[in-house]
Amino acid sequence: MIFSSIEFLALFLPIFLAIYTLAPVRARNTVLLVASWIFYGWWSPTYLLLLVGITVVVWAGALIMDRLSSATGRKWLLAVLIACNASILFWFKYINMLVETLNDWLVFGGGMPISWQKVILPIGLSFVVLQAISYLVDVYRREVRAQVNFIWFAAYISMFGQLIAGPIIRYEWVERALAERPYDWENFAQGARRFMIGLSMKVIIADTLSPLVEVTYGLAHPSFTDAWLACISYSLQLFFDFAGYSAMAIGLGQMLGFHFPENFNHPYLAKSIQDFWRRWHISLSTWIRDYLYIPLGGNRKGQVRTYVNLLLTMAIAGLWHGSDNWNFLIWGLMHGFALVIARIWNSLTLFAIPGLISRIATILFVCMAWVVFRASDLPTAISIYKGQLGLNSWQASEQVLVALQSPHLAAIALGVLCTVLPAMRASVRTHMPDALLKIADLWPVATFVLALGLISSRKAVPFLYFQF
Repeated sequence: MIFSSIEFLALFLPIFLAIYTLAPVRARNTVLLVASWIFYGWWSPTYLLLLVGITVVVWAGALIMDRLSSATGRKWLLAVLIACNASILFWFKYINMLVETLNDWLVFGGGMPISWQKVILPIGLSFVVLQAISYLVDVYRREVRAQVNFIWFAAYISMFGQLIAGPIIRYEWVERALAERPYDWENFAQGARRFMIGLSMKVIIADTLSPLVEVTYGLAHPSFTDAWLACISYSLQLFFDFAGYSAMAIGLGQMLGFHFPENFNHPYLAKSIQDFWRRWHISLSTWIRDYLYIPLGGNRKGQVRTYVNLLLTMAIAGLWHGSDNWNFLIWGLMHGFALVIARIWNSLTLFAIPGLISRIATILFVCMAWVVFRASDLPTAISIYKGQLGLNSWQASEQVLVALQSPHLAAIALGVLCTVLPAMRASVRTHMPDALLKIADLWPVATFVLALGLISSRKAVPFLYFQF
């Protein structure tokens, strides 16, 4: 069950909201927890047991760690708890890739490959583990107190609004809301509006581009036109798919009285690669900064160590994103080297790059890096890069011409407009008549109705970040 499905919109969400509204205030965390476990168990009851097991271990471990007086004991317990969570993630996410790599080497050396049945990755496991680790570290640092009430803690870990694909919520952000939060019409209406915007981003733009992306990335020898169409369409699909999910998660949280921080801030308008990572998947980039980069030494131990830390943290971030092949590691290293180069350039203080050129260079690098992120393997990515350089041919292939329809072009145009319009929003709204402002404020309702129509007329497309 996904947010952009009839089952969720017409069955699960209305029933949940009715029960949540009628429940006593003290019982609402329990209602939220049960609903979240049903939501997750809808996909797989077996992996629901894994989620519950992680929740119990982290809750109990944090309570013990919070009450230990020995600094050494607390440190060792933290290490064990992190190792347990990391081991679970490693097994489900990376064991297939490692076995496949080992088999490739065995075959290359003339040996027999290992017989192996692929392990299925539970959806949302990466986000659950990162959220659990952040909680454990914060308890260890005495930044938060361990939550005694298991239901409250389990509701935090399992909250269905952001369980599957984030944002990665830190416990301190919702600690007070778990105890007491407003449940009123103003928050509900604003949250519902945000949810409708997110659903529209996902269904109208991202899902419409999905068939085109599949075709362009499936070409053996993409032309110049094919390759750049693949690059642009996927860059827009990924943003509107993931930012749409985040908007829906934030909206659902606000409907219930939770206030989650923003996860995207117009990343394709970034003026530098550092600025991009301050705008893209903010909950992950800040998690990497606070729980990886800074503990490794950050920029406090000299330039060389800073560069190593940047490369290491971005490599880990790349690996976290995927387990099908090594492309994600390459993508992470591409961004790591870009951050290192940008830091070296700024330290040399040669000259300032004009703002427009800097923005174009940033978005060009980001979109081209998405190619290796999306490609099924490295040869596919190399083929698209060759196409972008015009080394294959120039005209669009027949498959792309057949797949490219007016809705795709409209989705691309709308996606580009939505990424550029925020830069002009303040000045545009200042000069708009009041009547037009009121119409503009109602647009989420119209796009939501359109999205519902599209959902009922075509197969639901899973969120891209479910695979991570």
